Amino acid sequence: MLSLFLPLTRNALPLAAAEPANDDEAAVRPVTLPAALAGPDTVLDATEPPFLPVQNRLPVAAPPGAIVLLSARPQAGAESELPQFVNMSGGPIDWPVREGSIQVQVTPGHANHILSTAVFRDADIHAEFMTTPQGQGNSGLYLHGHYELQIYDSFGVNPPTEQDEGSLYRFGKPLVNAARPTGQWQVYDIRFRAPRRDAKGHVEKVGSITAWLNGQKVQDNIEFQEPRSPYIPFKHGVNDYLRGIEKRLKETGFGPLFLQDHGSPVRFRNIWIVPRTDS
Repeated sequence: MLSLFLPLTRNALPLAAAEPANDDEAAVRPVTLPAALAGPDTVLDATEPPFLPVQNRLPVAAPPGAIVLLSARPQAGAESELPQFVNMSGGPIDWPVREGSIQVQVTPGHANHILSTAVFRDADIHAEFMTTPQGQGNSGLYLHGHYELQIYDSFGVNPPTEQDEGSLYRFGKPLVNAARPTGQWQVYDIRFRAPRRDAKGHVEKVGSITAWLNGQKVQDNIEFQEPRSPYIPFKHGVNDYLRGIEKRLKETGFGPLFLQDHGSPVRFRNIWIVPRTDS
């Protein structure tokens, strides 16, 4: 069954099922991706090639079949490059565009997250980001709003913990510390397989994540069930819009990508997702 990837309209609920070198001055370069990132018709099975994303030169061009949520160099006022995200109430985001990226609009309650206008079940997820010393560079990628790949100023930390960049927060610390210093562009590539739920919404088959950070594997098919973090978006600043998002997620297995506000003006660019087929 094909994993559909469907847009959300603003103020509407999701439809069911629907260094490696940085090169900020040059144009985005097309790359030849391994078969594991070839597109939405990739089949999840035992014969599939390893997940080996291209991370050696940033920004990385989105491959065929990718859904681009944020361009490699978003420009203020460029209609064609508007981020494909909404705020926690389903309205326009207030994160500013700065130097070809969007920047977290920090709030005292650390709940000004944004979420994608498209939903997915299983997907390969690419995101480029830059941390800052303010607020310890704390942010994250919330997959389906439940599972957080940590973003944090962790350069030089040894050994890394579940608090540090590269961790699946509250599930597993990174295999290695691959974090770069603040002020440098970094990159995550994540292979996400969502947990499967029964008719009552209970997990009946665990999900899994393999993640690469800045050219190093930091999570290797780590498994998870229900979310463990007390900070997930569905627990803070909750409204009817978010309740509807989570309800549909549990009913269909399809949910959005959240970018986290945790008190630090982290910058993001070049975010895209390649939906994947079921095994």
